[in-house]
Amino acid sequence: MKIILLGYMGSGKSTLGKALAAAKNVPFVDLDVYVATAEKMSVQDIFATKGEIYFRKKETFYLQEILQREGDCILSLGGGTPCFGNNMELIKAEGNISIYLKYLPKSLAKRLAESTSRPLLKELKKEDLEDFIRKHLFERNTFYTQATHSLAMDGLTKEESLQQILTILSNYSL
Repeated sequence: MKIILLGYMGSGKSTLGKALAAAKNVPFVDLDVYVATAEKMSVQDIFATKGEIYFRKKETFYLQEILQREGDCILSLGGGTPCFGNNMELIKAEGNISIYLKYLPKSLAKRLAESTSRPLLKELKKEDLEDFIRKHLFERNTFYTQATHSLAMDGLTKEESLQQILTILSNYSL
């Protein structure tokens, strides 16, 4: 079984994914790290030198590769992964459990305010960040809400978030 964490950038997918993998004693895969390793360049460099379309095609290829592997794993996606190509259909395939880590735009803006490594944010002024996030969430909501489960993250600590996810997963045989 694949447990897939999705949500906007900065929602804690990688941090919670690692903690969840440790709690469930299964491998953890961060899709962005997987793509960067396979392509032998950072996501930022792929965006800068080859463009977003190239990145999205590779992202879909590697997503499919990971999902077709035997065995359980925790997989954290990039924020835009569910929104391109047939990625959401791959994510929703039988045997996968997806969890949308949902934050309010204001909370995400606060979490991302100091980020300098996000390709989509590098040219953005801080005062425009919340509106940018609000627009993106509006566009991506159709995809994010197709997840098997949605978890409201505002106000939760990492430990509380992990407990909520473990409670969701207790309904499944893993």
